[in-house]
Amino acid sequence: MTPALIFIAALASTGCAVAVIGSIRSTRGQRNLDIAKLGASVGGHYATTAARKVFATAERRIELDHERELKTAEAVADRLGNMKGALMKLGQMASYVDEGLPGPLREALAQLQSNAPPMSADLAAEMIERELGGPPDRIFAEWDPQPLAAASIGQVHRAVVIDPATGQERAVAVKVQYPGVDAAIAADLRNADLLGMLMKQVFSGLDPVEMVAEIKARITDELDYRLEARNQMIFARHYAGHPYIHVPEVLPQLSTGRVLTTELVNGSTWSEALSWDQDQRNMIGETLFRFVFRSLYGMHIFNGDPHPGNYLFHGDGKITFFDFGLVKQFSDTEMHTFVSMVRAAAYDHDMTAFRRILEQAGMLQPGAPVPDDEVGEYFSQFYESVRHDREVTWSGEYASGIVRHTFDRSSPIAQYATVPKAFVFIQRINLGLYALLGELQATGNYRRMAEELWPFIQGPPSTPMAEHEQDWLRRLTT
Repeated sequence: MTPALIFIAALASTGCAVAVIGSIRSTRGQRNLDIAKLGASVGGHYATTAARKVFATAERRIELDHERELKTAEAVADRLGNMKGALMKLGQMASYVDEGLPGPLREALAQLQSNAPPMSADLAAEMIERELGGPPDRIFAEWDPQPLAAASIGQVHRAVVIDPATGQERAVAVKVQYPGVDAAIAADLRNADLLGMLMKQVFSGLDPVEMVAEIKARITDELDYRLEARNQMIFARHYAGHPYIHVPEVLPQLSTGRVLTTELVNGSTWSEALSWDQDQRNMIGETLFRFVFRSLYGMHIFNGDPHPGNYLFHGDGKITFFDFGLVKQFSDTEMHTFVSMVRAAAYDHDMTAFRRILEQAGMLQPGAPVPDDEVGEYFSQFYESVRHDREVTWSGEYASGIVRHTFDRSSPIAQYATVPKAFVFIQRINLGLYALLGELQATGNYRRMAEELWPFIQGPPSTPMAEHEQDWLRRLTT
């Protein structure tokens, strides 16, 4: 059983999240019962199979493994496919981060990346009337009652508005929050301390207090679509005119705490983009990399929900980014720490300095009886692709290897390591980005791209895409 699968099963047993459409279950007992069923199903299949394998031949062990994977995949698809909220987000992340998951289970979880069972048309219309003061067919020139997509806390409908400035029709995307999902997630978060206790069992050096507090804060932020609208407008202003990065415009007059209306964008999905030729996939990888690290180093913020259902692809590296509910803003002190870490580990290759920064940041207990080079090896895995001036090809094995390395309880360093508040979601974006680059099998000299973005170098453009960014960069700084 892979570490990520153990993590999912264990989280399930804590009662992290479950809800059903139309009548979201918000009481602790109801939600815990559904989660317990999933936990029992996943964990039970594994335990039963493990016992039977003791007396099985090698061939039969392989067969039993296959049987367990299919049953577990069916259980997860059956239960998670009707969930909204925090556990669904875990399923989304696990589905594209850990290549080490059994294939059928990974495929079942992948169903959560962009679509989930929607709420009824009548229920969506009720939410529009409650939030915007009238039924959809009066608020909008056109309203499609069938959702374009359904996700963890809301679903998206296509509509048409009349632009007051031009009198022209304009297509928009209207995200409507599931009624009751706030209460459902509040019930989840009352159990979040159990997540910290669980992680403490895996990493004896972990102080879960800050980690759990950060998870609670960021998930709560996602429930407020007004905050998401402000986040999206910040990104849209920053990237206005960028040749490859597009963020849809927000219509504030048609947005509230539970409804978000934005420009409607058409494009290709992640699965469609994966069928494109390698040159196209390389450009997608470069744009994803630049978006993440330009946002981090240039804006001191990033979008912390890196699953591919949040992107649309237009060819030649052009990508539309949406869903800005989980955005993290970093302080100058936190940014100084991040920049110092990457400089010591990836540029100067100074593991003694790197260790000192880790200790100061609270990631490693001071004086842990582990040599500097081993500390460097354990914590610098995230920088491997940018440590040397060379062309690299990303792989799923690299991304999943980092996941397994991170959850490796057998490492002597694990008992001295913890996750400070500032690092909770930055690790998520790293893991998510690396997994996507691995699926693309993206190839390029990412060290030179990184040198363009690192604030202590700000190197020259290293690719044709970087050359095309120069006009935008000049406008940004004037």
